[in-house]
Amino acid sequence: MRFCIFSIIIFFVNINVYGQTRTITGRIIDEDFETIPEARIQNSDTVLLGKTDINGNFKIEIPIETKEMLISWIAMEWKTIYLPDNCDHLDIILMFDAHYDFMSSRKVDRLRKKRFNKLPEIHKVAFEKGIFLTEKPCYRFEFVSIKGDLDKIEKNRRKNKKPSN
Repeated sequence: MRFCIFSIIIFFVNINVYGQTRTITGRIIDEDFETIPEARIQNSDTVLLGKTDINGNFKIEIPIETKEMLISWIAMEWKTIYLPDNCDHLDIILMFDAHYDFMSSRKVDRLRKKRFNKLPEIHKVAFEKGIFLTEKPCYRFEFVSIKGDLDKIEKNRRKNKKPSN
């Protein structure tokens, strides 16, 4: 009798712990409408959830409690996506990771922000071309300033610079 009750409890605990996942599908492209193969999709702890195929498509199983995903690929800026509960298809655009030489950190962020603000327009064009399935993204993403990081790098560079004789 005890064994039977114990088995039933273990069965229901396993269903509750391991049965709560959701399937997320989508496509990842760059700013020039080119697909991104092998893009990494990670959770906020950088645990790999999946990768895109050769056409930039993906299908992953994630735990229901996952609310953030990190998308990365070579030569692209990392993108953090905040998932609402009703968003199961993600059409994602990654921005190129450009190098801005001989510019202030404020100007670099201004140029990046200008490109970032064009992403909704690019998304709409991709939908019209049939690349994306959704006209607007159902997820939320934000611009991340790198000004503070660039200022720290510049400060360290100046601090470590040796005076010339």
